[in-house]
Amino acid sequence: MQFFGRLVNTINNVSNLFSNPYRVKEVPLAEYVAHTLLREENRVILYKNKNAHYWDCLLVNPQSKLVAFRLFQLDNETEAVERFEQYARQLRPFYESSPQPLQLEVLQQLSDCFRNHPHWSLAHVAVETGLLGSFRHNRILSCVNSTECEDGCTPLQLACRKGNMECLCELVECHARLDVTDKNGETVFHYAVRGSNPEIIKLLGKKPSVGLNHLSNRGQTPLHLACQLGKEDVVLALLKCHAKCNVMGTLGYPIHTAVKYSHKGCVRALLEADVNQVQFKDPHYGAAVLHWAKNAEMTRMLIEYGCDVNSVSKTADMALHIMVKRRRFDSAMVLLTHGALANAKGKDGNTPLHLAMKQDHLETIKALIVFGADVEISNEFGETPGLVAARTSKGYDSIIHISTALGHLLKTPDVVDSTSDAKRTYDRLLCLDGGGIRGLVLIQLLIAIEKAAGRPIRELFDWIAGTSTGGILALAVVHGKPVDYLRCLYFRMKDEVFRGSRPYESEPLDEFLKREFGEHTKMTDVQKPKVIVTGTLCDRQPAELHLFRNYKALAMKNKPDVKTTDPFRPLTNPEDQLVWRAARCSGAAPTYFRPIGRFLDGGLLANNPTLDAMTEIHEYNKSLSQKGQSQKVRKLGVVVSLGTGRPPQVPVSSVDVFRPSNPWELAKTVFGAKELGKMVVDCCTDADGPAVDRARAWCEMTDTLYFRFSPLLHSDVMLDEVNDAILVNALWDTQLYICQQQEQFKQLVQELLTR
Repeated sequence: MQFFGRLVNTINNVSNLFSNPYRVKEVPLAEYVAHTLLREENRVILYKNKNAHYWDCLLVNPQSKLVAFRLFQLDNETEAVERFEQYARQLRPFYESSPQPLQLEVLQQLSDCFRNHPHWSLAHVAVETGLLGSFRHNRILSCVNSTECEDGCTPLQLACRKGNMECLCELVECHARLDVTDKNGETVFHYAVRGSNPEIIKLLGKKPSVGLNHLSNRGQTPLHLACQLGKEDVVLALLKCHAKCNVMGTLGYPIHTAVKYSHKGCVRALLEADVNQVQFKDPHYGAAVLHWAKNAEMTRMLIEYGCDVNSVSKTADMALHIMVKRRRFDSAMVLLTHGALANAKGKDGNTPLHLAMKQDHLETIKALIVFGADVEISNEFGETPGLVAARTSKGYDSIIHISTALGHLLKTPDVVDSTSDAKRTYDRLLCLDGGGIRGLVLIQLLIAIEKAAGRPIRELFDWIAGTSTGGILALAVVHGKPVDYLRCLYFRMKDEVFRGSRPYESEPLDEFLKREFGEHTKMTDVQKPKVIVTGTLCDRQPAELHLFRNYKALAMKNKPDVKTTDPFRPLTNPEDQLVWRAARCSGAAPTYFRPIGRFLDGGLLANNPTLDAMTEIHEYNKSLSQKGQSQKVRKLGVVVSLGTGRPPQVPVSSVDVFRPSNPWELAKTVFGAKELGKMVVDCCTDADGPAVDRARAWCEMTDTLYFRFSPLLHSDVMLDEVNDAILVNALWDTQLYICQQQEQFKQLVQELLTR
């Protein structure tokens, strides 16, 4: 029976050897009375079992003579002796510094750490196991700055990697150094960045240290690394600890890294700390931060912080060249709408259009030409963009056609404006239709007229009338806004105003108008040319058309005085009317924006304001005559009406609305009601068709020259469209239309300059 017991015990021990010989186990000391004691060092003892031929290593507790912890049980004497010496040497600081006997779980952690990381210092082991009290032991204190680790990291760096704040506090109090580097040249701050805990950065940054701005072997400071990883909160913590933004790394400054990896929050944090970083240039290309942007959002933000859109790198490239080369259409559009030079020469004398032609990227090609890129500029090899297009571009024919035509059209005609304003006998009227963001079409037409005439639009006309978006543009032109600027402004405005879903918040539009026109500018502050902006008075039924003017309307004789019968409160006089409010009233399109006071969009009653403007001019002149001021009367000689583009006609299957008797008829009724509703709205606000025919007939009867320009668009562009590609295509259609109508444009310019 005794033999059977010993056999079972031996089998269990052998089973343990095969499972995990290093599993720490609590054992009774009485079992080892018959074993041979081979080695003893302080509390660690090595026993040999003669019968089973295995070696046990025990950690005894001097306060308890009954039990001990078996650290391992091995069947190889050489290995057992080596492990015994290691454990005896490395365990001592831990059990000596512990006020209580070490627990089994802690001993297991220590045992595993000794074996898995044989080259670690005791301080590394203390960090790994979290034994805070051991840091005060002299042997562990002596190695708090040790780099005896696989990757050469210090215990402090290991604590940062683990994110153990308690260990960090202990090590800092034990004067662990912050400037020691690992094999990759990284300091504890680099490790803290990877640990993602800003509180660790704050703790380490309490005292000045060169490690805060140390460049690693990869050419990165901790701030570079945080920007690469996109850790905005860590970037903020580093900056609060006075990390330097002007340390040049491999890629450049930290802001170059943040922009390269498209981390917007990090870029904003850096620029809030020092906005001058937008001027920093990288070491390789001498490129500004804007050159590194990879998306429209980043590009827009850098420009808002003052980055120069036309900054040139050492390779002579601007940011626009880079965006075109990288096929970043959205970013290129942001640059173009913020004043990037479309004809600037870069490396090898290539303009952005040369590069777009080589890329054969039609959207970018169209955008560049729409924004004034010249196809006749040669690079250093004598190649024009047109020549490049002939070899590579699928849209070669239309591109060359429009470019050639524009080249002829935009030359100022050989006409001298021989008639001064004082000697003019005829007035010239410009009318601008409504159409939301399609006001871009109006702007493109105005640019063509202005370039062909060689004079600003405001000097070419005596009267300018507009509705909705046309009203905003009319006011902008009268107040001296350059038409090229207005094109850029509209592209920027759409992203600011058309946010969310309809109806849009009014505040962004209000702020936009205040910013452009001034919050306190009055209608009469600029009196030449005369401007008429339509609005719809909606505080009465039926609604009434109202004209905002920058002049005082003259009362006519034999006209009833409406004030005696008018139950409504009086309207604001021009000298008291704010310009931004007039623009806002004209553009308060129902379902898009809320009314402003008692006004809705003027397009409800006069989306094409030509007839209303001519009527106003007729009554104004008639009033002058009645008051004996006939010498001030000037006949209307030229009327120019500009539309926001005509959508393509599409077939409509049904507009029938009836009481349905079955589900199929219900579907037909719903569809018919939708189509009918759209048709009613389109007919009521139609700026072409009958409105144009009537205006032309009115002008013919009065011997007034009439010019109407409104391009046919290939697709229906919504009033609140924000997609740049769709809008560029609409402007491309406009440019093609301008080329097709170049004879009409030449005739118009002739009349404007001589009549």
